[in-house]
This record gives sequence, structure tokens and C-alpha cells, in this order.
Amino acid sequence: MMTRRSSRERGYADHGWLKSFHSFSFAGYYDPAHMGFGNLRVINEDRIAAGRGFGTHGHRDMEIISYVLSGELAHKDSMGNVKGIPPGDVQRMSAGTGVQHSEFNHAEGQTTHFLQIWIEPNVTGIPPSYEQKTFPESAKRGALRLVASPDGAQDSVTIHADARLHAGLFDGPEKAEVPLDPQRKTYVHLVRGELQVNGQALKAGDALKLEEESRLLLADGKQAEVLVFDLAA
Repeated sequence: MMTRRSSRERGYADHGWLKSFHSFSFAGYYDPAHMGFGNLRVINEDRIAAGRGFGTHGHRDMEIISYVLSGELAHKDSMGNVKGIPPGDVQRMSAGTGVQHSEFNHAEGQTTHFLQIWIEPNVTGIPPSYEQKTFPESAKRGALRLVASPDGAQDSVTIHADARLHAGLFDGPEKAEVPLDPQRKTYVHLVRGELQVNGQALKAGDALKLEEESRLLLADGKQAEVLVFDLAA
């Protein structure tokens, strides 16, 4: 079974300095039909104005992934990490027993565009931790590159959740076909461009939910960047 959700169906919030699309219920956006998918709880597509950001705030017992598309995200947390997250990097923060952090765009005249992703952990009460790795464009070109997994496979960041996240870039004749476990859920989020996913035409911001499916085919991309989540049912 496949269910397509278009970009325009997402929740939207405009705070002036922050413009955010919500794939699932978040903050002031509530839709009981879209509370998450499997153990995927949040995908927020955020655009932060120059010189602005999220002040210090807390999280606990959640796996949080930041995926920057343009600009740079400045991260600071109570574990002592002070990092810049550029495009191509994937940041993983396991909130565990509790962590405080802030996220800012310090660049002048440039918007920071990124995805904030929350995945429910399969273990709670662990010490908070942080990890950040670079995944070059060449590794994602015409392929699905594993960027987050429970076991750190293929030098991906390690998340404390029964989920795997792949990222890919597809244009023209580039395509990928991979088998799926029909007992699990797959969520495809098109970050930008256009892409055919199992025959469904997706545009930037669109998503496709797959349940009880045995294959995934990505083809006919037009400057497409895509995230594919393998999730617990």
C-alpha cells in the first residue's frame, strides 16, 4: 500500500525569522491523522533568517537528526559541543536523560535551510550524546547512502532507534532499486527537485508512505534530493 502526501498538505508556521513546514503534528499544528509514521515522529523543514535561531531549550528521550540543505547551522549544547553544521553533514543528538541546546544562523544575508527530524528511541534513560559526520555528494549520487542506523553501519551516524535513514541524489538516467521488508514501514521524503517513486510523481516537499511493499524504485529524477526512512512497523 502506498499513500502520497503533497507538500501543500503539511502544516505551516511563519514566525517571521522562522518559516517551517511540519510533516507531522508539531507545536501549534495538530492533525490527528498525521501524528507520525511508525517511529518517525517529526520532519520539520525550517528556514532560519540571518542572525536568528532557536534559543537554549531542552529535549529528552528522543533521537534528533539535523540535515542541512543550505547555509550553516550553529549548534551549542550542554554536553560542551559547539559545532557548525554545513550542507553534506548529518548531525545526530541522542537526548536521553536530558540535554539543553541552541541552534542559530550566524551568517549575514543568508538563510539557513534544514530538516529537523525526530525518531522515537528504542531505549530510554541513556546518557545524552552527540555525533556529526560528512557524507559527500559523490556518495549519494545515483544511489541511496546510509547516513543513520542503529549499528553505525557503513560509517553512518548511530541512532538509538529501530530505524535507518538513507539519502540520495538523482538526476536524468540515475536510478536505484532496492528490496523492502514488507513487515516494516518505509517513508520517502523528497527534499527538492522531482522524482518518480514506485511510479508516483513527487515534487519537493512531497512524501510517500509505503506499507507491505517489497521494493522501492527511484527514477526519472530532476535535480532530486531524497531521504528514505526504514522504520519499525
